[in-house]
Amino acid sequence: MDNNDILIRLRYALDIKDQDMVEIFKLGGEDVTREDVSKMLTRTDDEEVAEEDHIKVTNSTLESFLNGFITFERGPQPKKPGEPAPKPDRSITSRSHVNNVMLKKVKIALQLKNEDVIDILEEAGVTMTKGELGSFLRKQGHKNYKVCMDKYARNFLKGLALRYRG
Repeated sequence: MDNNDILIRLRYALDIKDQDMVEIFKLGGEDVTREDVSKMLTRTDDEEVAEEDHIKVTNSTLESFLNGFITFERGPQPKKPGEPAPKPDRSITSRSHVNNVMLKKVKIALQLKNEDVIDILEEAGVTMTKGELGSFLRKQGHKNYKVCMDKYARNFLKGLALRYRG
């Protein structure tokens, strides 16, 4: 699953409108237009799509969307007096960690508990223990950290669609 596919599936699962997508990107620090969003959401595997009709979503762009999604869903974090402006969180260091970051940030944005994530995965037909889920949610570099494979990310997004659109 590439970043465009994650964005497409997340948008579908949570029924996010194009204008809201633009706003979410803006909250995450990316300035995109509605046309840019349409180009990001174009599938390239089904038919021949011209290069100018498709925008490849980078790790940085996806992370900006996820950070903006947290702010969009939960509101801006209150700033303490005298505290410097927070720098954007950049957790995606390589392609293999995209699914872990997506799982973690969607969980935060939707205020899901571990049990909720496990239930969402079960709705999609995947059984997971709290320990397995915990290993996906750990910080990269922790001794019990595990890379979240596409199978789990795909089924998590499928479960979200079943729960929020079902």
